[in-house]
Amino acid sequence: MRGVVLKALLSHWRRRPLQLFSLAFGLALATALWTGVQAINAQARQSYAEAARSLGQIGFDQIIAPGGVLFDQSIYVALRRAGWQVSPVLQGQLRVNGPQSVDVIGMDPLSMPSPVTSSAMEGGAGLLTFITPPGQAMAHPETVAALQGAEGLPELLPVDGVPPGQLMVDIGVAQHLLDAPGQVSRLIVLDEQPLARAALHEVAPELQLRTGQDTSDIARLTDSFHLNLTAFGLLSAGVGLFIVHAAIGLAFEQRRVMFRTLRALGVSLNALTLALVAELLVFAIVTGAIGVVLGYVIAALLLPDVAATLRGLYGAGVSGTLSLQPAWWLGGLGVAMLGTAISASQSLWRLWRMGILAPARPRAWARQSQRGLWRQLAVSLVLGVLAVALARWGQGLVAGFAMLGALLMGAALALPPVLSGLAALAARASRGALAGWFWADTRHQMPGISLALMALLLAVAANIGVSTMVGSFRAAFTGWLDQVMVSELYVQARDEAEAEALDDWFETRADAVLPIWSDRVELSGLPGEVYGIVDHSTYRDNRVLLSGREDAWDRVFAEQGALISEQLSYGADLSVGDVLSLPGGLGLSVVGIYADYGNPMPQALIAQPVFNRVANAPQRLRLAVRVAPEKVGNLMRETVEDFGLPGENMTDQASIKAVSIRVFEQTFAITAVLNVLTLGVAGFAILTSLLTLSGMRLAQLAPVWAIGLSRSRLSVLELGRAALLTVVTAIVALPVGLLLAWALLAVVNVVAFGWRIPMQLFPVDWAVLGVVTMVAGVLSAAWPALRLARIAPAELLKVFAHER
Repeated sequence: MRGVVLKALLSHWRRRPLQLFSLAFGLALATALWTGVQAINAQARQSYAEAARSLGQIGFDQIIAPGGVLFDQSIYVALRRAGWQVSPVLQGQLRVNGPQSVDVIGMDPLSMPSPVTSSAMEGGAGLLTFITPPGQAMAHPETVAALQGAEGLPELLPVDGVPPGQLMVDIGVAQHLLDAPGQVSRLIVLDEQPLARAALHEVAPELQLRTGQDTSDIARLTDSFHLNLTAFGLLSAGVGLFIVHAAIGLAFEQRRVMFRTLRALGVSLNALTLALVAELLVFAIVTGAIGVVLGYVIAALLLPDVAATLRGLYGAGVSGTLSLQPAWWLGGLGVAMLGTAISASQSLWRLWRMGILAPARPRAWARQSQRGLWRQLAVSLVLGVLAVALARWGQGLVAGFAMLGALLMGAALALPPVLSGLAALAARASRGALAGWFWADTRHQMPGISLALMALLLAVAANIGVSTMVGSFRAAFTGWLDQVMVSELYVQARDEAEAEALDDWFETRADAVLPIWSDRVELSGLPGEVYGIVDHSTYRDNRVLLSGREDAWDRVFAEQGALISEQLSYGADLSVGDVLSLPGGLGLSVVGIYADYGNPMPQALIAQPVFNRVANAPQRLRLAVRVAPEKVGNLMRETVEDFGLPGENMTDQASIKAVSIRVFEQTFAITAVLNVLTLGVAGFAILTSLLTLSGMRLAQLAPVWAIGLSRSRLSVLELGRAALLTVVTAIVALPVGLLLAWALLAVVNVVAFGWRIPMQLFPVDWAVLGVVTMVAGVLSAAWPALRLARIAPAELLKVFAHER
C-alpha cells in the first residue's frame, strides 16, 4: 500500500518535468551556494592554522615585547643561559617586484618546534645550505612562481606546508633581508622546560609571557570577514530555498484532488504524510549531492578572489587551490535536508490541519493561505521590533548580523500582505468589471507567487545594500587615497645611511622631501603603528580630519598633541581631548581623528622629535618626495644612476593608486558575484512560479475568455501584472536595501574593521537596478504569457467539462 501511495505521488513529477526541475534546481543551488561559501571559509581557516603551526603560534606560549616591537637577540641568549627552552622568530614585510611584498619568517631550524620545518629540511638541500648565507627560503609553490625573477632573495624551495605569501628562512638570513641585525620579534616557549629556571622578570623584565592560543591571531582578525561571507552565503541559499518552498507549495496545491482521492480510498493521514516526507527526503539527498558538487565548482572559481581580498585587507596568505574536506560536503547534505524540511513544513502543516474533503475544494487552500498572510504580517512586525532593539542595544558582530537577518526576513514576510492589501485597495478604487477582475485575480495569485516575489525582494534589497556599501567605500577610499598619496614619488632606502644620503641628494632636485619614519609600539594598551612627521604644508593642505581641533596640526608639530586613526579611536575608546598613552610613560592629547581605510592596525601621527623619544626599533628608510609630475621619470632614472637603487625601491604616485584600486576591486569581487547570482535566482523563481500557475489558472481564465476577452489580451494583462508586481517589489526593496547599507556601514563595518564609512546615495544605480528588475519580471512572464496567447480554444473549453 505504501509503495502504491508513493508511486501515485511521484507520478505528479513525471507529468510536470519543469516543476521537478524547478524544485531540483532551487535545492541544488541553495546547497551549492552554502557549500561553496563554507568550503572557502574552511580553506582559509586551514591556511591560517598551517601558518600558525609553522610559526609555533598555536599551542605554544610566547615571549614578546609590549606592543609587539622588536628586541635584541641578546635577551634570547640570556634566557637560554637561565634555563629557558625557547626558539627565536623574526617576522617582517619585505618589498619585492615593486609594490609587491612578502612576509619573511626567520627562525632557528634547530630549536623551532615545527613539523613544516622538519619536512622541509628532509626535502631541501640540507641544514647547512639552509642556514649558510645567502641561504635558502621555503615558500608555497604559488609564492615561488610569483617571485620568479625577483632580485636579492635566497634560493626558493617549494614546500606545500608553507602558507602562501610567506618565506621561511633562517633567522640570520631574515635579519639580513629585513635589515634588522641582531633583532628578534618573539620567542617561542617549548613545551618541555627544566624544573629549575630563573623567573622571566629576573632575566628580561621588559618582556612579557603570552599564553598559547587555540586559534591564530590572523584567524581572529578575519573572523568578521568570514562571518560576513557566511551571511551572504546564507542569504543566497535562502533565495534558492524560496524556489524550493514555492515549488513544494504549488505541488501540494496541484495535488489537492489526489490527496482527497487517496484519503477516500482509505489511506490514513499518517501514511500520506510519511509518504510525502519520504518523497521529499529522496529529493533532498539526490539534489543535495548535486549541490555539493556545484558548490565545489563555485568555491574553486571564487577562491582566488577571496584570497586576494584577505591578502589586501588583512595580509593573510590563503592558498588559491581548494582541498576537499568531509566536514563541508557533509554539512551541505545536511543543509539540503534541513532546507527541504523547512520549505515543506508549512504545506505539510496545512495538509495535516485540513479535513478529508477540504483539499478538493478550490478555495480551501486559498483560505488557508489568506489566513497565513495575517500570521506573516504579525511575525514581520515582531522581527521589525527585534531589528530596532538590536540596532539600539545590541553589541558585537553577531548582534549586527542578527539585526540584518531580522530586518531582511521581516521585510520579506511583510511583502505578500502589503501586495495583497494594495491589490484590495486598487480593486475598491477600480471602475469596470475587467479592472475589478484583474485585481481580484491578482490577489488570488498571491499565495502562489508570493514566495518568488519575496526572493526577488531579498535579492534586490541585498543588491541595493551591498552596492551602496561598496559605492560608499569606493568614494571614501579614492578620496582618502587622494589625501594620503599626495607626494609624487616614494623611495625606500636599503639602510639608514643611504636614506640620509638620498635626503640630502633630493633637497636640490625636488620641491620637498618628507621622511616617513615608523615603528610598532603600544598605543593606549593596543599594538599599533606610530609615524613621525615633519611640519609641512603637504599634511595641512591635504589631510582631512574626521574630527579635531582647529589648531590640530599646530599642536602636533608643537609636540603637544597626536592625531589618531579611526581604528585606534574605536579600539581604545579615545576621543578628541583624551590622552593617548605612548611608550616610556609619555602621554599626548588627542587633537584629531583621521580615516585610515583598509588598515586593520591602529595608528598615530606625532611630531618627529616625539617619535625619536618613543620609538624602539624605528624604520627610517622611506622618503616621500614632492616634485613636479613631469619630472618624476627623470628623477627616478637619475636616482638609479647615482645610487644604484633598485627600481622596485621607487614607486610613483600613479602606480600606488592603481595597485590600491585594483586590490579594492578584488576585495569586493565575491560580493558582486553573489549579488548577480541572487538576482538571477530570483528571476528564475518568478519564471517557474508563473509557469506552474499558468496551468492551474485555466479555471479562472476560461470564463473571462468565454465572455469575450481574447487570448492575446489576457496575455498582455499577464505581462502587465508581472511588470507591476516586480516594480512594486523593487520600490519596497529600496528602503530595505538602504537600511541594509546603513547597518553594514554604521554597525557591522565598525565592529568588523574599526572604521565607519560615510553613506552615500546612488539614485542612478537604483534606476538601473529597477529597470533590470522589471525586465527580469517581464521576461519571466513572457513564456507563460506566450503559452496563454497560443493555447488552443479546446483547452479552455475543457475547463467547463470537468468538475473544479
